[in-house]
Amino acid sequence: MSLYQEAAVLLANDEKLGGSLKARIYAKAGLKHGAPQLFALISEATKWSAVLKEVIERCGILDEEKKAGLHCFAELTPTITLLLVHDHLLSKGGIAANANHPLKLAVLRHKASLNAEFNRVRLNRGFPTVESFRAHINSGTRGDHGRRDSLSNDIEHPRWVRINALHTSLEHQLATTFQHYEKKELLDVLRAPPAKHILCVDEHVPDLIALPPRADLSRTSAYQKGDLILQDKASCFPAYLLGMSSADAHVIDACAAPGNKTTHLAALLAAAHAGAEEPRSHQFKVTAFERNRKRASTLTKMVTLAGAADVVSIRRGADFLACDPAAPDFTNVTCLLLDPSCSGSGIVGRDEAIPLSLPVAGAGTPPAAATTGANGPSSKRGKKRKRSQHAGAESPAVSEPEIVARLAALSTFHLKLLMHAMKFPNAKRIAYSTCSVHAEENEEVVLKALEAKEVRERGWRVLKRKEQAEGMRKWHVRGDLGIGVEALGDAGRSAVVGRSEVIEACLRCEKGTKDGTMGFFAVAFVRDPGGAEVTMQDGSDEPSDDEESWQGFSD
Repeated sequence: MSLYQEAAVLLANDEKLGGSLKARIYAKAGLKHGAPQLFALISEATKWSAVLKEVIERCGILDEEKKAGLHCFAELTPTITLLLVHDHLLSKGGIAANANHPLKLAVLRHKASLNAEFNRVRLNRGFPTVESFRAHINSGTRGDHGRRDSLSNDIEHPRWVRINALHTSLEHQLATTFQHYEKKELLDVLRAPPAKHILCVDEHVPDLIALPPRADLSRTSAYQKGDLILQDKASCFPAYLLGMSSADAHVIDACAAPGNKTTHLAALLAAAHAGAEEPRSHQFKVTAFERNRKRASTLTKMVTLAGAADVVSIRRGADFLACDPAAPDFTNVTCLLLDPSCSGSGIVGRDEAIPLSLPVAGAGTPPAAATTGANGPSSKRGKKRKRSQHAGAESPAVSEPEIVARLAALSTFHLKLLMHAMKFPNAKRIAYSTCSVHAEENEEVVLKALEAKEVRERGWRVLKRKEQAEGMRKWHVRGDLGIGVEALGDAGRSAVVGRSEVIEACLRCEKGTKDGTMGFFAVAFVRDPGGAEVTMQDGSDEPSDDEESWQGFSD
C-alpha cells in the first residue's frame, strides 16, 4: 500500500518543489517504488481525475467508510481514494496491495457501485466501450460523445521531427523513412490520428516536419540511428535565428542539456562550413556548458547519437556565469545561444499546479439529480465544488505571490546571463529564448538589457525583423507592444521611438493553436562593429547582478 501513500505525498508536494511532475519524481531521492511506476500511476490518475471524482462522489465511498468508523478511515484520504479507484477500474493488475489490506478492502466493498457508476458516466458521455473512452481521455480533448466539434477540441499538438543534417537530408528521409507518407497542410496533420501516414514540411524552419499527434517513430531505424530528432518547432527558432555563416568558428551553448538545441547548432554550423577542405572539427566547434552533471550525461548521449561529438565540446559541471569571457579559449567566440532554466509555462502538458480533481466527502449526488457533461456533474453545486477542489485539497496550487516572486528571481537570473554573454569581446550575435509565456522572463528581460549603458556602448541591439532569416521573418506572432512597460525606468517608458521595433524583433509562439507549437519566446541580439546604435533612450545603468542566481523551477 505504500505505493499509493508515496504517490499521494508526491502529489501533495509539501516541499513546494517546482518543475514538471516527471522531473520532480525522477529527481526525488529515497523512493521505495520505482520512478516509472509512480509517474505512470500519478499521470494516469490525474488524466482521469475528473471522471473518477464524479464516480467516487456518486458512490459515496468517503461518506460510507466514515460512517463505518473503521480505524483506517483517516488514511483513506481523497487523494489515496482517487488513486485506489483508478487502479481498481482502469489498471489491468487492479489495486497493487495485499488482498486483506484494509484500504483495499474499503474500496472493494463498493466494487459493484463503482463499476456501475463508471459505466454510467462512460455511456452518458457517448463512449460505447472503455477503450474508446480511454482513447478520448488520452487525447486530452474535452468534447462530449467522443466527437471533436470545435477548433479548440479539434487539434492536438503534432509530433515535430527535425531531420538531423549531420547524418542525412530531408530529401533522403522523404524518399526512405517517409516514402509512404502524403504531404498535407499542417491543420490536417493536427487533426489526424497517430497512425495516419501524412506529414507537413515546415515553412519556417529548414529540415523540420510535422507528423500526427503522438506518432511513434521509436521503432524506425532512422530514429534509432539519430537521423531523426524529436524537437518542438519553437525550440528550433534560437539556433536558426543566429544566422551562422562560415565566418563563425566558435559558438557557445550556455545552458545546453538535454541537447536538442546543441545538436541543432552543430548541424547549422556544419551546413555553414560545408565544402571546406579541412576536417570540420578543425574549422569550428560548439562549446556546450552544463553545470548539472546528471544532465550533462544526457547531453553527452544526445550529442553522440546525433553524430556531433567531433564538433561539440561539453563542459561537464561548468557554470557559464563563472567563465571568463576574456579567456584565450573564447577569443574566437562569435555566437552564443542562451536558453536558460525557466518557468516552463509554455511547454505542452506542463503546468506548475497539477490539474487534479479530488472527490469530496458529503458530495454524493443521486444519479437522477444531475446530468453529466464533459467535465463532471452539470449542476451549479457540482461546478462550484469542482472549482474549489481543482488541484486538490492535498495538492494546493502555487500561490500568486509565490509565482510573482519566482518570476522576479528568474528574470534577474536571465538578465544576468544575457549581460554576461554580451561581455565576450568578439561576440557578434546572441540568441535568447525561453519556453515561458510570462513577460517577466521575455520582453522585460530584453528591454531591461537594452536600457543598460554598457550594452549600448558595446553596440548591442536586437536583430530587427527585416534582418532575420526568411523563415523567422515570416513568423507572424511577434512580441507584445504593451508588455514590459512597468519593468522599465522613466527614461525607458518614454522611449516610444525604437521600442516598437524591439518588440517586433521578438518572436512568440503560443500553445494550443493551429500553429502546433508550444509556448515559446525567442529574440536575437546583434552587435554593430561601428559602435552603439541606441535602441532605447539613456536613463538606466546596467542592472544589479548581486542577487542570487535563480536556476528556475523547471528543468
